[in-house]
Order: sequence, then C-alpha cells, then structure tokens
Amino acid sequence: MLWPKLARSLLHRSHATAPAPHPDTVAALAERMRAAGQTRLGRSLRILVVESGGCGACALEVRALAGAAYDMERYGLHFVTTPRQADILLVTGPATRNMTEALQRAWAAMPEPKWVVAVGDCAGGTGPFQGSYAVEDGGVNAVLPLDLVVPGCPPAPTLVLEGLLALLEAQASLG
Repeated sequence: MLWPKLARSLLHRSHATAPAPHPDTVAALAERMRAAGQTRLGRSLRILVVESGGCGACALEVRALAGAAYDMERYGLHFVTTPRQADILLVTGPATRNMTEALQRAWAAMPEPKWVVAVGDCAGGTGPFQGSYAVEDGGVNAVLPLDLVVPGCPPAPTLVLEGLLALLEAQASLG
C-alpha cells in the first residue's frame, strides 16, 4: 500500500522551518518601529500586502509578522485590506502584466504619505520569473515609484521588518 509508505516518509523527513526569532530581538525592533511610526506618521504604520504573482513564499513570510512568533499588531504594525487606509503598498511576487493596472489603482487610492516596498527577488526585478512574457521587465519599479527593495527568495520576516524600519527611520530624518 502506498499511503503508509508515504506517511512514514513524510513523518521522518526533517523540515526546513526557520527557528523562531529571539523575543528580545523582536521586541527591540518592534519598539523602534513604533517610535518611527509615531515620529513620521503620528500613529501606527498600516500596510497593504499585494501578491502580484509568483509562488507566494514572500507573502507567507510577510504574513508571519502577524503570527504568534512576531505578533507585530501589538507593536503598531497593522495589515489592512484597502489602499485607502494604507501607508505602505508592499508588493510580493513579480510585477505581472495582468496586475499592473491593479497596482497602479491601489497606489493612486492611497493617501499621502505613501511608500512602495518590493519584497523578494521577484518583486525586485530578478528571480526565476525574470524574462517571462507575463512579467514586466524591471519588477515593481517598472510599474510604480519604488522606495525600498527587500532582497531574498524569500526574505526572512526579520529582514522585512528591518527594511520597513529603515524606510521609516530614513523618512523621519528627512522631515
């Protein structure tokens, strides 16, 4: 029978899950994120995540920030579902041609101040989908004015958080 053999192989396989981040590291990053958001915006940071194509791994890593290991909601990082409430348009996956208009409309609907962040190699214009007929050459930068690229395939949630923090702190220092 195939099923018991398959089940045994799955149960005995080592998994490639990354270890949970150290709570002190997350708390320190989160406190800096809260302070930068208050300085720049006077409130919490709100992020609209758009998966524009690809495998979905980067979107999973971004959504891990709302999970139990990071729990960024308690530190003032909120994920929203409408561009009218968003400060950051966070794009994962390559900028596919069929998502170009949706990305531009979301960007146009966002209030000022607003930023675009490309998460992952695909969104940055490289990665396995580069050169495909269905993908814009140059990634998200070919569609929207890009403020930050978080490299990786996929980048760890901590790296995404550090990138967002660097963007906010740089904007706060500009005025």
